[in-house]
Amino acid sequence: MYSFCTLSVIPRLPDNISRLNEIAYNFWFSWDRPARELFFRINRQLWEDVYHNPVKFLLRVKQDQLQAAAGDPEYISLYRQVMERFDRYMTEEKWYQSRYPGQAGQGIAYFSAEFGLHESHPIYSGGLGLLAGDHLKSASDLGVPLVGIGLLYKHGYFTQRINSEGRQEVEYPYLSFHEMPMSPVTGEDGKEVLVRVALPGRKVYVRVWEVKVGRVKLYLLDTDMGRNCREDRDITAQLYGGNKDVRMAQEIVLGIGGVRALRELKINPHMWHINEGHAAFLCLERLREKVQNGISPQVAAEAVQANTLFTTHTPVPAGHDTYSAEMMDHYFGHYYSELGMSRDEFICLGWDHDRAVFNMTFLAMNFADFVNGVSELHGHVSRCMFSKFFGSIPPEEVPIFHITNGVHSQTMMAGDMKELFSRYLAPDWYDKISQADMWERVENIPDDTLWAVHMSLKRKTIDFIRHRLKMQRIRNYEPTHRVEEVDKFLDPEILTIGFARRFATYKRATLIFRDYERLVKLVNSSGRPLQIIFSGKAHPADHPGQELIKRINDITREEPFKGKIIFLENYDINVARHLVQGVDVWLNNPRRPQEASGTSGMKAALNGGLNFSVLDGWWPEAYNGRNGFAIGEGKDCCNEEIQDLEDSLSLYSMLEEKIIPLYYQREAGIPVQWVKYMKNSIKTIVPYFSTHRMVREYAERYYIPGIARGVHFRRENFTVAARLEAFKEFLKNNWHQVSVTSVETGNYSGLSAGDSLEVHARVYLGSIWHKDVVVEIAYGEALNNSITGIKTVPMEMEKQLEEGTYLFAGKLLLPPGSLGYTVRVRPSSPDFTHKFEMPLVTWAHGLD
Repeated sequence: MYSFCTLSVIPRLPDNISRLNEIAYNFWFSWDRPARELFFRINRQLWEDVYHNPVKFLLRVKQDQLQAAAGDPEYISLYRQVMERFDRYMTEEKWYQSRYPGQAGQGIAYFSAEFGLHESHPIYSGGLGLLAGDHLKSASDLGVPLVGIGLLYKHGYFTQRINSEGRQEVEYPYLSFHEMPMSPVTGEDGKEVLVRVALPGRKVYVRVWEVKVGRVKLYLLDTDMGRNCREDRDITAQLYGGNKDVRMAQEIVLGIGGVRALRELKINPHMWHINEGHAAFLCLERLREKVQNGISPQVAAEAVQANTLFTTHTPVPAGHDTYSAEMMDHYFGHYYSELGMSRDEFICLGWDHDRAVFNMTFLAMNFADFVNGVSELHGHVSRCMFSKFFGSIPPEEVPIFHITNGVHSQTMMAGDMKELFSRYLAPDWYDKISQADMWERVENIPDDTLWAVHMSLKRKTIDFIRHRLKMQRIRNYEPTHRVEEVDKFLDPEILTIGFARRFATYKRATLIFRDYERLVKLVNSSGRPLQIIFSGKAHPADHPGQELIKRINDITREEPFKGKIIFLENYDINVARHLVQGVDVWLNNPRRPQEASGTSGMKAALNGGLNFSVLDGWWPEAYNGRNGFAIGEGKDCCNEEIQDLEDSLSLYSMLEEKIIPLYYQREAGIPVQWVKYMKNSIKTIVPYFSTHRMVREYAERYYIPGIARGVHFRRENFTVAARLEAFKEFLKNNWHQVSVTSVETGNYSGLSAGDSLEVHARVYLGSIWHKDVVVEIAYGEALNNSITGIKTVPMEMEKQLEEGTYLFAGKLLLPPGSLGYTVRVRPSSPDFTHKFEMPLVTWAHGLD
């Protein structure tokens, strides 16, 4: 194979539309419909042929078509409006600048293994990537000074084809980066910016690409270049492809290469956000930088922790990346000395004792003073799952918090819905999207108007599905009658359920088929029928997931379900957009509590769709009984068979007794009660489950405190970090001395709710100063031999009894109910991020 260079040559744009190129290279177009209209107005068929890729569009459009657009007054008017809005968007003061003036230059680095921005940029697989893409978009909308770091996969995630037998086939297209909305980063000398990372026995070169996402920049790392051997060129070949060695190499490129890329670009973030454990090696590179500058490893670790946030998305232990100790030696043996550590000290940074592996999640948590899950329930699950990581701290107090995910509303909301909100809520409704009181104006939308918009979107979705199914059958060389029959598939007047997501087995795609005959009756009910649309990919290595796809495709061919249950291939952002905008009900039935959050149902709600879901992930926070429907009772079950049976029975009952009757109950042709649910769904879900709210929470709860903490720890050559490290080391070495030797209370017989209970505790601290600890009464409901719902009351030091021994006193205002209480001691420092930054706590013993 011979070598060659690649570049993109866009036709010469007429002067009066010369900035089309600027729009094409900024993903702002992905959430601004008039910006996209600038392209499809020139040639709609070409726009579809290039799958909505504006760069590829400009590379292929004919010069005479550009000239015709430049001479069209209506087109020029639209062009000027778009450019004026774009310029205003890129330059005006945003929420972050007004809220935190003077901090615009203190940037945040956001690392993720995948980013889902648009169908023209297929380097995402599912929820994690879509969340990351939406995070960048809202950061741009809000003016948050964030920069993204990810990997650029030359084959992206696979393209799914369903063959004539109903089986998933996998294709890995070769993405032409020069035809995508991004550019290689060049230095002042005009040469491409390259960084290097070390792999066993060799150096790997990494190229950096720039992607513009509104005001935010995303830098993607690529090893597919001639300087690397074939093996190393394939490091960034596929998302979640290859074996453990490929995964290790990808995570080294992302974490270590990502930090080095930022340094090469003269970008020095003040806060670092690790989106899932794939990027955790960035902590090691930041540690290495400081050690190489003369800072001790222990002090450097404190400085790295101070401004690092880790977001975990996986509530299942098997979902966290792990490596053997031998594999860590193979890839990082050269690195130990650069960190100033022994081999054992290094391995301990991420060692999972229970599984005897190096755990990337543990590494991230060890180096992050801020850790969060992605829904309230997921925060609870994570605290329980990682409680051993935090010693004797009760699971409910483990310092893992939560910020519930959201969606970028402008990206997935139908244009017709946006126009409706502009008319009845406010012209600038999007700028006020998180203002719940504004959404009360949804009640002002006439029922027939909202329903008419929904039905129009539903018809568009069905047209889209029919077209895709026809193309699939033509590709599979199916007979003419099989192609033509698709025109009769689906009916916009019929209640339509959508189920589209990754086909992991825990998501239970086939739960609705558990009682076959019962479903036959529902689908074919006279006067009140049902139809279902499925879509989703199973990982190429997930054979059980692929079998679920095969089973559903087999069912779609059976006579009771033909044309009424559909499987749509190659689920991506474009397919998702059509489905969430056009179905009546969005079905979600994972095994609780294995769904960390989920966001597709939020997107359906944006467009008036109603959620029908297990109370898992985000849905327990949203569901109020009037804005959608629940499957089951929101309880966990240790027996999967029982859980599946109970949830399926609940699913069928809810369909038969509530959802179907509600949909078909009409007044003057309008399902008035259904529309009431739609309005409640919009009012309660859209303002809260938005990435605008989510990113603001990240800024207020983590980014701004983390930036301040990082600055504080760097002062005077890391004096604060050194002081805190020495303090922690002292406590670790001396905490074994701490004990609560006695707890005494006055006579508590006859006390009532609201009375005070005096508590005295004799505490031995040894060589630890009494002002470096907090002694507190911990109390809550006495349940199952433990205390739940723990609350605390600080105790004051009354006097020193003898050297190292102190008497503490406190008053507990008694709540009603069965009360359990005790006394505990924990370390305290004004430099701690939270009260359990050190997982040390000593509890009183021998209390009855």
